[in-house]
Amino acid sequence: MVRPTDVTALEDYRIWIRYSDGSAGEVDLAHLAGRGVFSAWNDPQCFEDVRLGPAGAVAWGEEIELCPDALYMELTGKRLEEVFPGVTSQAERA
Repeated sequence: MVRPTDVTALEDYRIWIRYSDGSAGEVDLAHLAGRGVFSAWNDPQCFEDVRLGPAGAVAWGEEIELCPDALYMELTGKRLEEVFPGVTSQAERA
């Protein structure tokens, strides 16, 4: 399973992230900033304190975690079926 190995906060609510398969790049999270629990990012220090959680989630403090698989798909443009072979979407079953 592909997992994040490194993450760094960038300006304008973007992160740079690297995965165990060598994929790396920026992911824009600005669409989340200021909404609900993500209002914590209004404090620039909070956003800068990004880290990888024990299960591979991208995390800030104890309250915010983002799914590493969703971030991987965002970064690479891969579909769910490409990341998890054998999984079919609901649309395919309809």
